[in-house]
Amino acid sequence: MTTTFDLRLDTLHTAYAAGETTARQLILGLRDKAATLNDEFNAFIHLLSAEELEPYLAALDARSPAELPLYGVPFAIKDNIDLAGIPTTAACPAFAYTPETSAPLVEQLIALGAVPLGKANLDQFATGLNGTRSPYGECRNSVHPAYPSGGSSAGSSLAVALGLCSFALGTDTAGSGRVPAALNNLVGLKASKGLVSTAGVVPACRTLDVVSFFTATASEASQLLALTARLDPRDEYSRANPLWNDGSAFGKVGTFRFGVPKELEFLGCPESPALFAATIEHFKAIGGEPVEIDFSPFLEAARLLYEGPWVAERYSVAGELIEQQPDAVLPVIKAVLEKAPGTTAVQLFRAQYRLQQLKAICDRIMAEVDCVLTPAYPRPVTLDELHAEPVKRNSDLGYYTNFMNMLDYAAVAVPAGTMQNGLPWGVTLFGRVFTDQHLLSLADALQRQTGLTLIGGNALSAPAPQNPARNDRAKVVVCGAHLDGLPLNWQLRQRGGRLIEATSSSPNYKLYALAGGPPLRPGMLRVATGGAAIAVEVWEIPSAELGSFLTGIPAPLGLGKVELADGRWESGFICDAYGLDGAEDITRFGSWKAWLAQRG
Repeated sequence: MTTTFDLRLDTLHTAYAAGETTARQLILGLRDKAATLNDEFNAFIHLLSAEELEPYLAALDARSPAELPLYGVPFAIKDNIDLAGIPTTAACPAFAYTPETSAPLVEQLIALGAVPLGKANLDQFATGLNGTRSPYGECRNSVHPAYPSGGSSAGSSLAVALGLCSFALGTDTAGSGRVPAALNNLVGLKASKGLVSTAGVVPACRTLDVVSFFTATASEASQLLALTARLDPRDEYSRANPLWNDGSAFGKVGTFRFGVPKELEFLGCPESPALFAATIEHFKAIGGEPVEIDFSPFLEAARLLYEGPWVAERYSVAGELIEQQPDAVLPVIKAVLEKAPGTTAVQLFRAQYRLQQLKAICDRIMAEVDCVLTPAYPRPVTLDELHAEPVKRNSDLGYYTNFMNMLDYAAVAVPAGTMQNGLPWGVTLFGRVFTDQHLLSLADALQRQTGLTLIGGNALSAPAPQNPARNDRAKVVVCGAHLDGLPLNWQLRQRGGRLIEATSSSPNYKLYALAGGPPLRPGMLRVATGGAAIAVEVWEIPSAELGSFLTGIPAPLGLGKVELADGRWESGFICDAYGLDGAEDITRFGSWKAWLAQRG
């Protein structure tokens, strides 16, 4: 019975509401299926028994699907995240402990109706990107047995890819929530640092760690983020989610600019260049304009993670165990961490200074685009290659991921193609901090554009979102002294404004030259009859600057909604009718600049 159900959030909710199954029937059936598959894939370190599942199922018996947004939704928990009463191992038996309480995020999900199916396998101490570094067994790919699942959130990705859970929690410090997603035909969301609580998580790098979501679709990741992005007083690294990044920000994308590295690295893969080129075309088809960017500062930041003093932060978690019980830690993990004790505070500060320099450079690049598109990894590596060169081939997988948290960006991996041998292939979209929902909107549009089959052979059947997607930039329509080249345009540019397009309003406006000045100012008034299309410009400024811009606008002008020629409504300059006393009707000129030109 479990194989007949589509476990995506919306379809599962519909199945429950229609009485096609019950949470108890489904979860226990999935548990049995997981136990059978675990012999082959090693996805779980601990599957909850029927007795351990009972309290969660009993709690749902008294509720209805309409009461809880995640009613009866099965999920997996990476085994470096606490679930009350179940050992947390971080894939190291000698490190294991049994927490009395669950991580706040896990508590939150359970309160919303979700049911934990088990604790998922991982690269030991979340150190790795391949899924082979665990004493609980290697995690092979869900599609092709010659390849790894990807790591370190190896079991979490498999729990979803094998149809055992609707979603899974991973962690992502250097790519662990994105590489496994791309290798298993999943969406992997690495949200902005601090949006999702990391309390109750065994740290890899405490200052860089993020809890990630694995889902079949970007829209599901959007729902989960909207439900869980909360400021957590138990997590000192928690950050509030700006309202421009809440659940309503996920929506239909319009035109956007996406960065593409000038020089791409595929490590000799014969198929990835064509797959990436095709993805660029897909992005253009959904409204994107590609912009070449210098990728070298991002790559230099990536190298700091493992070649610099941040390895000492990882050692702070496992170091004591390595010193006291060296055989308790896998040799490959010890090899990665062994240089950490020699790191000095001087080296740390020098590395921090260099990272800050690189971030300033990268932030200037990111200010000019809405996101950057890269491959998820240069090329897939086989299990045999990982066995032969475990450190080098693992590093290859992190080429496009390691810098993300170092630079404080948001990122999402999304399926984008299939290799000739059937192995899933994906890309990463990353953007400025707190642009998570906008990135997910782009990922959703890409999934719809490619039309790739989802896990379980399902198709993306949910309707496309209709509300416009939003990010950390606000659009402002200007019609007068703020136009490019005119006296007040500096007020936009000083705030980091960028000209998006020159267009016109709908034919429902009159334009007036207001009395007074300097500077001369127009007023644009919406009218029922006798209006015309007025030339305008659409600018974009950081949302954080919109308040200061608004409060500096003198009466009778203000910001309201302006209808553009294509039917869009955007925030822009409007004029109160009382301000038209002594004003000249200049609608016939069609634009403020045309009227200024005729005045000489």
